[in-house]
Amino acid sequence: MITLFEEITYELTEYEESTLLPIVVRGLKNKHGKENAITNKKICEALIKIGHKANGPRLRKIIHHIRVEQLIVGLCCNSNGYYVTDSFDELNKYMESLAQRIR
Repeated sequence: MITLFEEITYELTEYEESTLLPIVVRGLKNKHGKENAITNKKICEALIKIGHKANGPRLRKIIHHIRVEQLIVGLCCNSNGYYVTDSFDELNKYMESLAQRIR
C-alpha cells in the first residue's frame, strides 16, 4: 500500500486475484512485441465489456503483482501500453527507465 493512496493501492482482493489476474495474464501473454502493446485503458474496457469490474489503478496493481510474482517473464510497457519482449537489451532499457522514474 502507498501512503495517502491507500484507497487504490491496497493488496489484491480475492476477486482480483482469482478472477481478473488469470484473465489479464492470458491476455498479456499474447502481446509479443511493441507493435502488439495494449493500453491500461483498453484492458479495462475489455474486462468491463465481458462483465467484470476494472479500473486503471487496480489494473496497475494487478500488473505489479504479475511482475513481482514473475507470472509473465519479459513484461514491459511504454507509452503505447503493455507488451512482452524476449530481448535482453529491451528488458535492460525498460529496467533503466523504471530506475529513472524511481529517482
